[in-house]
Amino acid sequence: MDGAVAPTLRGKVAAEEWEARVNCAALYRLVALYGWDDMIFTHISLRVPGPEHHFLINPYGFFFDEITASSLVKVNLEGDIVEPTPHFINPAGFTIHSAIHAAREDAICVMHLHTDQGVAVSAQKDGLLPISQTAMIVRGDLAYHDYEGVALDLDERERLVRDIGDKSLLMLRNHGTLTVGASPAAAFLRMFYLERACKMQTMAQAGGDLLECDEELRTKVAGQGASAFGTMGDRLAWPGLLRKLDRTLPGYDA
Repeated sequence: MDGAVAPTLRGKVAAEEWEARVNCAALYRLVALYGWDDMIFTHISLRVPGPEHHFLINPYGFFFDEITASSLVKVNLEGDIVEPTPHFINPAGFTIHSAIHAAREDAICVMHLHTDQGVAVSAQKDGLLPISQTAMIVRGDLAYHDYEGVALDLDERERLVRDIGDKSLLMLRNHGTLTVGASPAAAFLRMFYLERACKMQTMAQAGGDLLECDEELRTKVAGQGASAFGTMGDRLAWPGLLRKLDRTLPGYDA
């Protein structure tokens, strides 16, 4: 199944929805480009502008490097498809996302991954350690949620919401990583930092004793790095990421 064959929706949806579709498809392609995908599994959801609380999510069965703006499926908070489409979704995949979208007005975008390094750190008792600048930038905004099995039970949603609270990053124990953002750029950059921090940690743990930074440094670095997920990310990093996609994995905006 090839996402590139989806009939184009360009000019058939509102300009604001088309922009959201392009950005959401770009997120899927970027996850594939950075090697964070898990075949057809895991999800990224993005809220469509407007009062309806509709969201874009991947068509089930598409690899992330196939997904285009037009192949994304629009659903409501219950995971019901709200517009005609030749595609379908994995309803279970929206359980985690719907909980956070419903509880957090600022959660315009939700990303969830199952990378090797993210799962490895999620399975460590002490979680993400303050051993790198990258980790300290995100660590203060990171929450944890205990594993309850494959996310099929709707009653898990209230515990997900409770555990993430007002934070923007979530370590799903024995499962993976999750980030939220008020923009695609913010969600992606948080995930970029979190995933790199996890990779650095697993590499450092293979080399001997670890040097942890003290509380004063942790607080200082967290404050210094906060701007990366706001205007700077939206205006500088995100356009650069789209240029990177245009060079290496084009077609997401079809």
